[in-house]
Formats: sequence, structure tokens, C-alpha cells
Amino acid sequence: MAEIKDSGTRREFETGAVRDIADGKGRCDLLPLDIIAYYCMDGILKHIDDYIHQGNPANLWCAIEEFCAMEGWDYYTMLLEVSKQFEDGAHKYGDRNWEKGIPLHCYIDSALRHYFKYRRGDKDEPHDRAFVWNLMCAMWTQEHKPDMVDLPFAKVHES
Repeated sequence: MAEIKDSGTRREFETGAVRDIADGKGRCDLLPLDIIAYYCMDGILKHIDDYIHQGNPANLWCAIEEFCAMEGWDYYTMLLEVSKQFEDGAHKYGDRNWEKGIPLHCYIDSALRHYFKYRRGDKDEPHDRAFVWNLMCAMWTQEHKPDMVDLPFAKVHES
């Protein structure tokens, strides 16, 4: 399987974390996922939309479970596959870069992009494990870096 793609250009966050540049890739986290999920009959997109607006990490776990079922992965296969993504990311960005703090929308945006590319059949990267990795990191970020939460549900909870 292909390695993580690298444009060679990084964006650096105030926390010191870095990711590949996002410009020109689109903003999948801004798509009307509820409408898309309805017309595409895609439960994974519905779970992610529910998470974006309600903030319950269980919705992301449901998306992961549904994806694993579609992929034919049990939990342990999924964890071993995602551990490869952590390894590749450590080579690219350094160990535990993702723990420094990356805005939550970045994980959702990237997860959705990888999911769409996976569903389209792209083989240029390991889109399956990248999708799950991003959702796992989103859940971790919500739990451990609340200052990085920048999705619509954060505004609802502030009111």
C-alpha cells in the first residue's frame, strides 16, 4: 500500500503541531453532510454530521464501527492498521506531533477527504486507515485539548 503523501509544505499551529498544507484540497468539514448522507444513504456520513453538531464522540465511534464492518476489519485489525498510520506520521512529523494540539475541524476535514477518496477507489494513499486515524485523533483532541474544539457543537455548548 502507498505511504502518506507529502506536499513538502507544512502548516504550523500555535501549539507547535504541524500538518501538510490544506490549501486547494477543499473543506470537506463544511459540506452539508446531513443532506449528502440522506441522498447517498451513507450512515457513516450521518454519524459524522451528528458529531459535528452534537459533539458526542460516540457518533465518531459508530462511524468507525460501520467503516470497519464495511472494510471487513475487527477491532484488532483496525488498531494494527491505524498503528501503521501513527508510525508513518511519526516519520513525517515526529513522534506525538498530533498530541500537541490541532484544531478539531482539521481532523474532521481530513477524515472526510480520506473517506471520499477511499469510496472513490483511490489507491495513492492508505485512505482507509487515514480515515480511522483522523476520527480517533478527533475524539482524543476533544477529550484532552478542549481549546482545540472549533466545531459547531462547541458554540452550542458555550451558550
